[in-house]
Amino acid sequence: MDIDRRRLIALSALSGAVPAATVVAPAVAAPLSTFGIDATTLGVRAGGGAEQTNMLQAAIDRTAGARVPLVLGPGEYRTGTLRLPSGAQILGVRGATRLVYTRGPALIAARGTEHVTLAGLVIDGGGRPMSEHGALIHLAQGRGIRVTDCEIVDSGGSGLLLEGIEGIVSGNTIANVAEVAIFSRDAHGLVIERNAVRRAGNGGILVHRSSKGDDGTLVIDNRIEDVSNTRGGSGQYGNAINVFRAAGVIVRGNRISRASFSAVRGNAASNIQICGNTATDIGEVAIYSEFDFEGAVIASNAVDGAALGISVVNFNEGGRLAAVQGNLIRNLKPKRPAGTDPDDAAGIGIVVEADASVTGNVIENAPNAGINIGWGSYLRDVSVVGNVVRSARFGITVSAAPGAGTAIVSGNLIAGSARGAIVGMDHAKPVTGDLIHEPARLAHVQISGNRVR
Repeated sequence: MDIDRRRLIALSALSGAVPAATVVAPAVAAPLSTFGIDATTLGVRAGGGAEQTNMLQAAIDRTAGARVPLVLGPGEYRTGTLRLPSGAQILGVRGATRLVYTRGPALIAARGTEHVTLAGLVIDGGGRPMSEHGALIHLAQGRGIRVTDCEIVDSGGSGLLLEGIEGIVSGNTIANVAEVAIFSRDAHGLVIERNAVRRAGNGGILVHRSSKGDDGTLVIDNRIEDVSNTRGGSGQYGNAINVFRAAGVIVRGNRISRASFSAVRGNAASNIQICGNTATDIGEVAIYSEFDFEGAVIASNAVDGAALGISVVNFNEGGRLAAVQGNLIRNLKPKRPAGTDPDDAAGIGIVVEADASVTGNVIENAPNAGINIGWGSYLRDVSVVGNVVRSARFGITVSAAPGAGTAIVSGNLIAGSARGAIVGMDHAKPVTGDLIHEPARLAHVQISGNRVR
């Protein structure tokens, strides 16, 4: 069967009233499709200023039923909520096909659908207010979902809200959103890749679950800039990437600039991998693994400018088991942002508490400490080996409080530490001299082979 015949059959499936001559090839309008139906043949035309919700919905339903794409040409289409059935594919001309939100809980919504595609569209919220949990695109309980090469802009709520989704969100630009750029909850095999997020009110990319469980979302090669914290709080908002209760998530190769709180924040996120990311000008902890988690790999990241570089903590809440390896951390800030506890530590390169290996990291310009091991009695089985710490007030600090567990500090190079290379602490208070000169003083800490200058 040749291409022309296939197109004729697809069009005939829509309605006998639509002539075969109206089928258009996608060379310009639909780069991701081999064929499509020109929306003008179904009565949908750009411009005019009138809302076209009903006509667009009818065109979507008819093309989805025939399993062929609906191709929207350049121009502006004003619409309320459009609901996508299974098989719906809406394709536009990148940067030129603009759907403008007028009313409703979302501009595009779907629930319980499969094989839905949105590509080459500008989804424009016009800055109109939305409900507290509203988003311009809201997709729920779907499989085979594709949102690619779209622009999602000027949302009075969030940009893209995904619930129980399996699919790919790739190559999109999300800009000027009041809440969260991309929010996924309870995903099943989701890939969030190569998106650009610019100016989000309370979060960049969020991967959450309703309760702790395996998730497996990939958050890779995204660019995230200027994430604010308009809701306040002490870290619930203002993170470029936030993983909450979701296990097995990989956060890799992202470029993050100017986040009010964290670049990457894992909360109760077990078996998380945070690798190869670059974070600059971060307000609080650049890379966080906190609270009830087991297993974190934090490797080969670059952090330049944050209150703390990497924090793997909350052993008191079950947070444990980490490998922190080969990270570059520099130019730390002496204070955390407004709204956090003023007694919280700042100016530290790496903080770890339990069942952790810290190896091969390089830390420079830390106003407080290069590496902090344990907090009070919350220290167990930490190995700090083969790191380089330069220009820190304290090179390495280790808990000397009653009840603190074992640690090894070996083979590190520490240069330019004004208050001591290795010092025992009771919480934030120094309680020993420089242990480089009396390495056997703390029975629970093995100190050997470190070089200080």
